[in-house]
Amino acid sequence: MYAIVEIAGQQFKVEKDQQIYVHRLDALQGSKVSFDKVLLLDDNGKVDIGLPTVKGMSVTAKIVEHLKGDKVIVFKKKRRKGYKVKNGHRQYLTKIEIEKIGKSITKKQEVVEEKSAKKPAAKKPAAKKPAAKKPAAKKPAAKKPAAKKPAIKK
Repeated sequence: MYAIVEIAGQQFKVEKDQQIYVHRLDALQGSKVSFDKVLLLDDNGKVDIGLPTVKGMSVTAKIVEHLKGDKVIVFKKKRRKGYKVKNGHRQYLTKIEIEKIGKSITKKQEVVEEKSAKKPAAKKPAAKKPAAKKPAAKKPAAKKPAAKKPAIKK
């Protein structure tokens, strides 16, 4: 069984117990994360293709560690101009281990399951009292500017 999942903007083909490196995730080391963007699911030859995702499926993974990738050297040069620039870059990565590929339980489903287990007696809603209107405060009258006197020419 494998799935194609979108994690941090990239697509990965994942299987159970596989370890992969993805762009840095905002979660603590040792915590579990769930990815709901399952684009394709293959279950022993039975293929489900999402439109755009397979509904009700998710991939659960455990964060093994946070680390930095290998250094990539960026070198720029222009011939006969004396222009050379050398830079380096190390990408922040997260190593994750896939624990489960299967159906996801959303928060709404959890709430529905809890409510169906506990059925309290139905309560009648209390009658609402209409809100009393407050009298509007009167605004003071605006003062008119004084009329300008015409200038006298001599």
